[in-house]
Amino acid sequence: MACLEVYKEGKFKEDEDACTLDGTVDMHGQPAIRAKSGRWVAGIIILVNQGLATLAFFGVGVNLVLYLTRVLQQDNATAANNVSKWTGTVYIFSLVGAFLSDSYWGRFKTCAIFQLIFVTGLISLSLSSQLFLLKPQGCGSQEDPCGTHSKLHVWLFYLSIYLIALGNGGYQPNIATFGADQFDEEDNKEGYSKVAFFSYFYLAMNLGSLFSNTILGYFEDEGVWAIGFWASTASAFAALVLFLGGTARYRHFKPNGNPLSRFCQVLVAAVKKCRAEMPQGGDDLYDEAKKESSNSNRKILYTHGFKFLDRAAYISSRDLDHQKQGIRSPWRLCPISQVEEVKCILRLLPIWLCTILYSVVFTQMASLFVEQGAAMKTTVSNFKIPPASMSSFDILSVAVFIFFSRRILDPVVARIRKSDAKGLTELQRMGIGLVIAVLAMLSAGIVECYRLKYADKECPHCEGSSSLSIFWQIPQYACIGASEVFMYVGQLEFFNAQTPDGLKSFGSALCMTSISLGNYFSSFLVSVVMKISTADDMPGWIPGNLNKGHLDRFYFLLAVLTSIDLIVYIASAKWYKSIKLEGRFEATDDEQGNFKV
Repeated sequence: MACLEVYKEGKFKEDEDACTLDGTVDMHGQPAIRAKSGRWVAGIIILVNQGLATLAFFGVGVNLVLYLTRVLQQDNATAANNVSKWTGTVYIFSLVGAFLSDSYWGRFKTCAIFQLIFVTGLISLSLSSQLFLLKPQGCGSQEDPCGTHSKLHVWLFYLSIYLIALGNGGYQPNIATFGADQFDEEDNKEGYSKVAFFSYFYLAMNLGSLFSNTILGYFEDEGVWAIGFWASTASAFAALVLFLGGTARYRHFKPNGNPLSRFCQVLVAAVKKCRAEMPQGGDDLYDEAKKESSNSNRKILYTHGFKFLDRAAYISSRDLDHQKQGIRSPWRLCPISQVEEVKCILRLLPIWLCTILYSVVFTQMASLFVEQGAAMKTTVSNFKIPPASMSSFDILSVAVFIFFSRRILDPVVARIRKSDAKGLTELQRMGIGLVIAVLAMLSAGIVECYRLKYADKECPHCEGSSSLSIFWQIPQYACIGASEVFMYVGQLEFFNAQTPDGLKSFGSALCMTSISLGNYFSSFLVSVVMKISTADDMPGWIPGNLNKGHLDRFYFLLAVLTSIDLIVYIASAKWYKSIKLEGRFEATDDEQGNFKV
């Protein structure tokens, strides 16, 4: 069936034969028909898939350190180190998945293959735990740890969890981008839906983790590991079946080839012509004709900046001679669109670097916030509140602020600006996220000051030795949740919108990598702080017994560092220039990440 582009009076008419304008294709490689592909039918399938996959992943990850200590009999330090390595590996594999997706397989095939690996790892973990590791039967609780295991069984366990890391890591950066691919940003209505999709995607992640942190976490904490792991396996399998069930409905971007070689070609070609006399402007630079291009991705238009790289597209007399012979060496002459790809990534790097310090703040929620809560009053009547369960307030805050941002804040901003804009730009959202992160650290520091004030001086080693209630932590968890909505959702939107069509998965992988580097930098910062603060036999800021330390000072230090990061971020955001794509709705230089769709 022919695919017709229908445009009238500045708006796209809905037509059963109208195709998308962003270059997406259907499962057969033909231009995607707008009415029969993508949109919220495919989007909802992907959202549910993400929720189920997140439930499965955190069903393993949330209590992995307890499994290592209670089942495999590792000490706390070794278990924590192994979990850190495993978590870091997940994010490293995200780069592998993004590379394969953008270069060769495409996002659908990559998501399907890595989800299959994910399910395989979960099945292996469930079987090895039930048949070999949970011996004697019923062991694995705090009161009844398991016995020793053979090297083969331990090796099988590590193979299983690293298959899970490979599967989830390779799948995660692609599924968010694949979901966004279902909405044509060149269309007004679908462009707005694409922006909303990222908020709902992040909400689906949090709802999945909420179930695993509470229900599955409870069973696993009680030593019923097999049920928890099999529930995760069932959830991941259901996610895979659901994902494959939507195959006929999905829209696809074709893979664009190896980006590393394209980047190197631009750098090498520019260096080779470093002494060439360059003309003013970009009119005389080599522009690959559409018929010569091997992909359907939208063309990137010329932008000023990084002038040295323009030399890679400069047509020298030698290049003219080669063209007459029908020869073009990609290592000597590159299309200007290929040069712009490199420019896009270079412009993204300062913004990306500023997000790493935010991840340092975010990671405190799973570490120091929990330790702080354990040293507070955790009982209500006869019920004891697990300190880690306070993260439920973070998830609740995420849900509330997603609704607030999309339904209240953005419409109000758009009305004030008296424009058709979608509200706050991605860069503005990320800046607000940094501001709220500063408030979160200030709140945590103030709570710690009062926790120390009400600490039981007669029993400095007692757990929960402060009479200050753990519910005073709610503001800092709520602030972290609010900052996530603005920072991480804005980050997903920003990197998806500002990376070329052939590098969208790489943009999502950058988000995951910033979280990973934030974890590593947090560990480094804690080590430096402890080395300095423990001089002269002092207990340090973060000792084993928090009543003898000054955790409040560490929180205030993070607030100062995040404030400095905010200043650098504002400067970087003002310097940033948006990607300019060939299409009906093109971004201008001064829109700075805000596409008017």
